[in-house]
Amino acid sequence: MTDLTALDGATIAFDLDGTLVESAPDLIGAVNATLIAEGHEPLTYEEGRPYISRGARWLLQRSLDIAGEPDPAARTAALFGRFISYYGDHIADQTRPFPGTVDTLRTLKSAGAKLVVCTNKTTALSRSLLTKLNMAGFFDGVVGQDAVTAPKPNAAHLIEAVEAVGGDLARTVMIGDADIDAGAARGAGTPLILFSFGYTEVPAADLAPDILLHSYEGVPGACVSLLQRK
Repeated sequence: MTDLTALDGATIAFDLDGTLVESAPDLIGAVNATLIAEGHEPLTYEEGRPYISRGARWLLQRSLDIAGEPDPAARTAALFGRFISYYGDHIADQTRPFPGTVDTLRTLKSAGAKLVVCTNKTTALSRSLLTKLNMAGFFDGVVGQDAVTAPKPNAAHLIEAVEAVGGDLARTVMIGDADIDAGAARGAGTPLILFSFGYTEVPAADLAPDILLHSYEGVPGACVSLLQRK
């Protein structure tokens, strides 16, 4: 069994969509409700999934672009409120934590780690989702893109998320799935774990994480390994 002593007092920062939870069905469902209301064909799961990591606004804009809107940015601005309202009402219809997520969070928390969510979702939507999934109690903080100076991939998001829970950046590990997580971690100088199964326009393996994982099983040991390197 791995010695988890190094986790005591460390901070583990998690991305949300595509890292902690499989939220694509509900996000793409909200996109499709918006597209259909505008007279467009719905987006397929495979078409929409890679664009989730950069946040709901980017997902909607790319979806409108794929649907053939001549000015997707302008239509996104006009439709975003309707899209978010629908999504908020259906935020946990099909969204679920990835296999092994809850057990891993419990292990990290029991070992004394501070856990914080660092997401480009808004803070309110993130808290709503985690509460509905009975996951909110694992986290010392939830820091969305609206609560920081600049969102991921800017390092400020990760730095301010760690500060929000009283963590030490020198004893922090970032866990995510996409290029924006890699950018924030590299900018902040923190070790990076990426999952191969998340939402990303660039394959996680091509982003040169310190450790690439394919499931939650290896997370505690990977965090210990990276913290001990520092």
